[in-house]
Amino acid sequence: MINTSFVLECSVNGKAVSIPVPASKRMSAVLRDDLLMTGTKVSCEIGRCGACMILLDGQPVNACLLMAYQASGKELTTIEGISAGEELHPIQQAMLEEGGLQCGYCTAGMVVTLTALWESNPAPTRAEAEKALCGNICRCTGYEGIFRAVEKCGLSIKREG
Repeated sequence: MINTSFVLECSVNGKAVSIPVPASKRMSAVLRDDLLMTGTKVSCEIGRCGACMILLDGQPVNACLLMAYQASGKELTTIEGISAGEELHPIQQAMLEEGGLQCGYCTAGMVVTLTALWESNPAPTRAEAEKALCGNICRCTGYEGIFRAVEKCGLSIKREG
C-alpha cells in the first residue's frame, strides 16, 4: 500500500505548524478540521465564491483549491491572523462602520482579499478594489457598503501614512 500522507510544515498566522495530513487534502479542510480555524468558510469548493480566501505568502488564494502539499514551507494568513488580538484591522473596522457585511458568510474572504490589496496599495481606487474583489461573491450587501469601507479605510491610511 502506498503511503499518501505527509507532514505539512508551514506557518499559519505567524505560528509554525507541523501536522500529518493526506496529500490529497485541501487547505480549507486542514484549516477548519485539523487546525480548528473556522473563520475560513467553505461554500462553492470550486474557487468561484472567495469565502475560503487566505493569504499564501501574502497573495490571496482560494483555500478550497490549494492542496495541503502546496502549502509546504509557505506562510499562510487566515482571517484569524488579520487582526491584532482584540484590536480590529482597519479594514475590519471600516467594514463594520460602513455596513460592508450582512449575513457575514463572505466577510472573512472579503477582508483577506482587501488586506492583500492594501499591502500593495494603501489607497486603492474603486476600480482597483472591484478588480481585487472579482473573485469574491456577496449575495447580501449589494457591495456599496464594502466599497464605502474601501474608501474609508483608504482615506484613513492615507492620512496616517
